[in-house]
Amino acid sequence: MKVVVLGGGVIGVASAYYLARAGHEVTVLERQPGPALETSFANAGEISPGYASPWAGPGIPAKALRWLTMEHAPLILKPQFDLATLGWLAATLRNCTQGRYALNKSRMVRLAEYSRDLLIELRRDTGIAYDERSRGTLQLFRKQSDLDAVGKDVEVLKSYGVPYEVLDHAGCVRVEPGLALANEPFVGGLRLPNDETGDCFKFSGALADMAKGLGVDFRFGVSIQGLRAESGAVAAVRTSAGEVTGDAYLVALGSYSPGLLAPLGLRAPVYPVKGYSITVPIAQADRAPVSTLLDESYKVAITRLGDRIRVGGMAEISGYNNRLEPRRRRTLEYSLQSLFPDAGELAQGSFWSGLRPMTPDGTPIVGATPARNLYTNTGHGTLGWTMACGSGQLIADVIGGKPPAIDHGDLAIGRYAR
Repeated sequence: MKVVVLGGGVIGVASAYYLARAGHEVTVLERQPGPALETSFANAGEISPGYASPWAGPGIPAKALRWLTMEHAPLILKPQFDLATLGWLAATLRNCTQGRYALNKSRMVRLAEYSRDLLIELRRDTGIAYDERSRGTLQLFRKQSDLDAVGKDVEVLKSYGVPYEVLDHAGCVRVEPGLALANEPFVGGLRLPNDETGDCFKFSGALADMAKGLGVDFRFGVSIQGLRAESGAVAAVRTSAGEVTGDAYLVALGSYSPGLLAPLGLRAPVYPVKGYSITVPIAQADRAPVSTLLDESYKVAITRLGDRIRVGGMAEISGYNNRLEPRRRRTLEYSLQSLFPDAGELAQGSFWSGLRPMTPDGTPIVGATPARNLYTNTGHGTLGWTMACGSGQLIADVIGGKPPAIDHGDLAIGRYAR
């Protein structure tokens, strides 16, 4: 089967690889000059299946109001008052119940755990290298009330058999020795020892090279303009280089997926939630993080990537813009300096922003659509890197008519039609 993949980020690349490995003829269309040059380029670097949680949850509306007044706020609200933004915000609020949180987290952990297993298998079989480390993730709590509230997450982890540790202050220092020099107090943490880290951009480039070796045709510098539909199916993709045709079409365009799908009457509530990161050279290795630390108070991840430290996080509701706001950089630098003082060369850091494709329920949209030959693999939010391999294998199975290894019916776009 000839499959056209729309989008060359980590999700599009992983989809193309697994489709090609299954024997399909694959073409990838990407507007950038290479793979993973937008949202996948400088994300936080964490591969954290156990922390695969929806942002919408009990208590979040109240927390959001407090965050808006913080100097180093994890949430920045600069909304565009259009129907898409208001509808997405309203739908997100509806998912802030205990019942919906538990349902959505169970969906996300299911896919993320599957993806982590496939990444381990891929690394074993191919030797792919991407500054990877398998040293776990530590969610650090500065306040006792935050540590006391981990019970609901622990219950989900237990239900899926995910190993975890609840640590006190000394336990956190044991797994991340650099915290012994922290400038601010913290009370403990939740650690998932099986989580990993790695450079998503390096991974995507290496996987794209392997996909090319399987015959995948990457067409870079090609802008996607729309889909041409006939008789309930897609007949072609309209691009800056003319029409491209195939037997099946996969939308992996992240935050830009809704605009492509809407003319076909398909509702994909994916919103561009802006995140920021800085990448700094390590100045003192003994002060640097060993793996990934999640600073719960500021929703910032601090990750060691080879000889660099990546600090990423925050959620800015401001529509489709990639402006670099200096105030957000100060928040990232503050989080790093307060926990790992002088670990990185801040003056030499590179500053970046990306548009995370967030759904109101936190769960990606992976599967078939009502259009007979149209599929989606989008809406992964902050977890595209964590879920890439699992989503790629899953959609390759769906397109190829093979029963996937995990339950998947509740991941498809049809859940928004009910």
